[in-house]
Amino acid sequence: MTLLRTHLGSTLRSARVAQGRTLREVAKSARVSLGYLSEVERGQKEASSELLNSICSALDLTLGTVLVDVARQIKISETPALIVVDEAAA
Repeated sequence: MTLLRTHLGSTLRSARVAQGRTLREVAKSARVSLGYLSEVERGQKEASSELLNSICSALDLTLGTVLVDVARQIKISETPALIVVDEAAA
């Protein structure tokens, strides 16, 4: 099962690391606690839309950009369902 919060956290962490910023810097800019941001990045907490927007702003990202990236990750990680057709039964 794919969890949205796991992919959101991964995307936010990747953006922060790519910018060479620390958890402390981003947490301060987003006005969230360091521990909370860490939990969001690890996919352990689901951020409200307000907090998610604040974290995105602190990373100079739009919420839309993050959500598009997350949707792409989820699509890639989803396993297509296989349907077995029994030709003898047809």
